[in-house]
Amino acid sequence: MRYYQFHIGDYASHTRHLNHTEDLAYRRLLDFYYLHEQPIKQREIARQIGMRDCEQEVLSVLEEFFVSTNDGYINPRADREIEAYKAMKDAGKRGAEKRWGQDKSIASDAPPMATPCPPHGHPNDTLIATKNQEPLTSNHIEEEAKASLSGTGFPSCPHGRVLELWKQRLPQLSQPRTWEGARQSALKGRWNQAAKKSAWSDGYSTQEEGLKWWDSFFTYIANDTKLASGFETSGRVWRPDLPWVLNATNFAKIIDGKYQK
Repeated sequence: MRYYQFHIGDYASHTRHLNHTEDLAYRRLLDFYYLHEQPIKQREIARQIGMRDCEQEVLSVLEEFFVSTNDGYINPRADREIEAYKAMKDAGKRGAEKRWGQDKSIASDAPPMATPCPPHGHPNDTLIATKNQEPLTSNHIEEEAKASLSGTGFPSCPHGRVLELWKQRLPQLSQPRTWEGARQSALKGRWNQAAKKSAWSDGYSTQEEGLKWWDSFFTYIANDTKLASGFETSGRVWRPDLPWVLNATNFAKIIDGKYQK
């Protein structure tokens, strides 16, 4: 892709804690990712984006805003926009072929349509426009979640009740006004992950057991980690929000005790 829409407000809300060098690194990493449309290899990425003297800052941003996989670092948000762009481009080509017969030369001469990408902030966020910017109610969240979260093999995630637990245990942190798309998917993923019995979770088989687990998890964040009070960087205090906590990489770090007091 050689074009993607950039929303300043959405970007700024997720990157206020970055210093100038880290902010530049994130912008260049996004440009690199969209241009090449493939996972980023950690090796020499700082040199490839022209920041070889700032390798530590580049790798720090890569770890925070991208997801590590066996193939390299990916950005799920950008991947969705790339796929949407390709789908729109293919649809435009098919429409041209249908209109003008099988003369593909006509379609190929036309520039690809630019997809109206959603604002770009954190890779696992999706900005949702709501009427008059009114927050969704818990009932609305529950109704929207039922169809997409059935048949998972785990007790379905009660999104509204988890959000209430977040509000009760961490009222000083940002409270989400909307809960759809990538945010809903992220909570579902972490809900199912915690439901499995592991070295760090006894697992759960019912919603009530799951809510008890998440209550204790949020209580742990509130009482035993530095996240509840935030971190001061460049004279500003950065505090996490729930989508940040639910990011797979950040979630694992919290479980590992990286932010413990």
